[in-house]
Amino acid sequence: MNKTVIDDWYQVTRVSKDISLIREKYVAAWLRCNIWHLRGKNYDLLIDSGMGLRPLKQEIAILSEKPVTLISTHCHFDHIGGAHEFECRLGHQLEAALHSKPNYANSGIAEFVRAETFLALPDREFQYENYRVKPAPLTGYLDEGDVIDLGDRVLQVLHLPGHSPGSIALYEMKTRTLFSGDAIYDGQLFDTVYHSDKAIYRESLRRLRELDVETVHGGHYESFGRQRMIEIIDDYLAGRGAMGDAGAWVASQLKK
Repeated sequence: MNKTVIDDWYQVTRVSKDISLIREKYVAAWLRCNIWHLRGKNYDLLIDSGMGLRPLKQEIAILSEKPVTLISTHCHFDHIGGAHEFECRLGHQLEAALHSKPNYANSGIAEFVRAETFLALPDREFQYENYRVKPAPLTGYLDEGDVIDLGDRVLQVLHLPGHSPGSIALYEMKTRTLFSGDAIYDGQLFDTVYHSDKAIYRESLRRLRELDVETVHGGHYESFGRQRMIEIIDDYLAGRGAMGDAGAWVASQLKK
């Protein structure tokens, strides 16, 4: 790979006074996940952790000095790569084994990681063929109805399986804000990994369609509102808006 080594790997965008969006700006836009940092009164929350190509914890320290709890919305490599850096790691118990022993197949690496995935290099030794996720066993479990209380904001856990068995989202009723992970985002929805279940996914999306939401902060791409959420869901339920074969989808993105 004849690419430049980059130190400023992360881009931080302040969304509001207490929410920041962190992205790995040198991972291709069609893959890089949204890492959400929420500042709380008692402690901070990090939702997902990217691919883990450069240290993430030091970026969080710039934003706040408070303790950080990491929540992984699901177990795919682009969302859990930096999890090993954090002491408190929460997620759904159905995916505990994958967090403990991620490999080339069960974390989704095989379909998506190739030379074109990276616009620059995280370090001089990096070779995309050798990329793997470091094990980061969950230190606690979250499930439907659990509550995350930061002291000045409260988020409810929604279990939304289909994209993966343990996919979860966080819903703040007071502000009608949803941090949805990959349960829904403003793009073609991915329902073809080995542990996806299309029938269950449809039920999760039907449930989301009834949720009183004003803002959706997804696991990829830009945030959106309720009307766009309904459009994405209705497209999927009508047989449109799904990624289909992952390899073919990635090839289509590289042609753009």
